[in-house]
Amino acid sequence: MRQLLNTLYVTTEGAYLHLDHDNLRVEVERETRLQVPLHHLGAIVCFGDAMITPSLLGKCAEDGRTVVFLSPSGRFRCRMEGPVSGNVLLRRAQHQAVEDPAKTTRIARAIVAGKIRNCRESLLRGARDAKAESDAAALRDAGRNLPSLLAALRTTEDLEVIRGQEGAAARFYFGALGLMVREELRDSFPMERRTRRPPRDRLNALLSFLYAVLLNDCSAAAQGVGLDPQMGFLHTMRPGRLGLALDLMEELRPVLADRLALTLVNRAQIAPDDFVERPGGAVEFTDDARKRVIVAYQQRKQDEVTHPALEEKMPLGLVPHIQARLLARHLRGEIAEYAPFLYR
Repeated sequence: MRQLLNTLYVTTEGAYLHLDHDNLRVEVERETRLQVPLHHLGAIVCFGDAMITPSLLGKCAEDGRTVVFLSPSGRFRCRMEGPVSGNVLLRRAQHQAVEDPAKTTRIARAIVAGKIRNCRESLLRGARDAKAESDAAALRDAGRNLPSLLAALRTTEDLEVIRGQEGAAARFYFGALGLMVREELRDSFPMERRTRRPPRDRLNALLSFLYAVLLNDCSAAAQGVGLDPQMGFLHTMRPGRLGLALDLMEELRPVLADRLALTLVNRAQIAPDDFVERPGGAVEFTDDARKRVIVAYQQRKQDEVTHPALEEKMPLGLVPHIQARLLARHLRGEIAEYAPFLYR
């Protein structure tokens, strides 16, 4: 079982990170804000303008610890990694599978099926928890649209059709997601559809931020088992695009990100004044809200779930690593099919 190492998220503008013997020290305006043993950290993620010394970067590269730089809103800027590790034969098998239409289709189909099932479970759970019968009925209706998409997946060998089914499921899902926000909060957190680059409302901004953090975890999971995080099956290859990490993230969005976003809003842990609107209509977090969301995300990763394929209890934060390992086993021919994570 892989140890769940901590990820350090640096959200303060102007933070200065440097190596102090075997410890990482974070200073803001020459005042020490954090000191932590470096071996406790699996990754470092910096939001906005943070400075990291070359000696710390070198040590992270030497240890195989990833350092990621994101914009204040969570958009990817760059990633620093050391020498490529992992089994070269596994990466070769991954690249060969991407070039094989039949294998690519099977893996993409499993990923989309897992996403659709988890979206449906989330909608039906929202219907059970809804206070208004009209909301419950609308959520159940949205959930009923998804099984037909699953049935269509089983009969197609066309990757573009699979991508189309995923898009259709997302429209049904996001069209109803706002109904899971408490009624008295919906004017402040409206959502009719998914918007990104940039997000145009508060709930979309919260989702985009959580997706950026989750994407980093999925990329680390892929690299941790020796896979190429850029070589995806569902997502097409583009320069700089983490295609495989995006693949792994799809089935986990409703579980690790969407449910957390709704919890934060409904429990008033995130309020309307935690957001600012930028010129052009983009909506972003305040620095303080970003820190609270990251703390909540780290706590969410500690929740225990039973993995349906392994029939073992584990922290939710380990699931991306387990899914990456299952995909690696499939690519090596050790298991016949890739089994997506299904949340119950």
